[in-house]
Amino acid sequence: MKLDLTEYKAKMQKSLDSYSQNLMTIRAGRATPDVLSKITMDYYGTQTPINQMAEIKVTDARTLTIQPWDASTLKGMEKAILASDLGIPPQNDGRVLRLTFPQLTEERRRELAKSISKMGEDAKVALRNIRREANDKVKAMKKASETTEDEAKLSDKEIQDLTDKNIKEVDRITDDKTKEIMAI
Repeated sequence: MKLDLTEYKAKMQKSLDSYSQNLMTIRAGRATPDVLSKITMDYYGTQTPINQMAEIKVTDARTLTIQPWDASTLKGMEKAILASDLGIPPQNDGRVLRLTFPQLTEERRRELAKSISKMGEDAKVALRNIRREANDKVKAMKKASETTEDEAKLSDKEIQDLTDKNIKEVDRITDDKTKEIMAI
């Protein structure tokens, strides 16, 4: 019996999706609401993401406008943004917060490219760990005589092909984001 790869395909896809989501939070000199997706604030005892508590609009290429649905949360949002690693102080006019993204310097672009590259390597490590988990399962099946030598080799090849395909996708996503950063 050959190993069913459905579970491992799903895990690898989840790793790819997570990597893509993490890349969206990288500030690339352009205003994007995704940079606020990981910033949370205390709202009645619960850590709540800012993007779930306000209307966030891109007013121009470098400006985000954050208008809370509950005006009493404006100060808390401002504090949460200041405490985050975003590095952009919000401007508070009493009703809305404005985030103005500065132009990226060449040095900052290189730093971001390095950071993206490291995140890509971490994503590849996660994929390889899933591969190892699948290979261990094949070995266990072989040891328990649930599969033949030929089926085990075929399963190993399919696992490696799946891993290679996903690693190529990580490389493509990394290259695309790096080009986007360097082109700004």
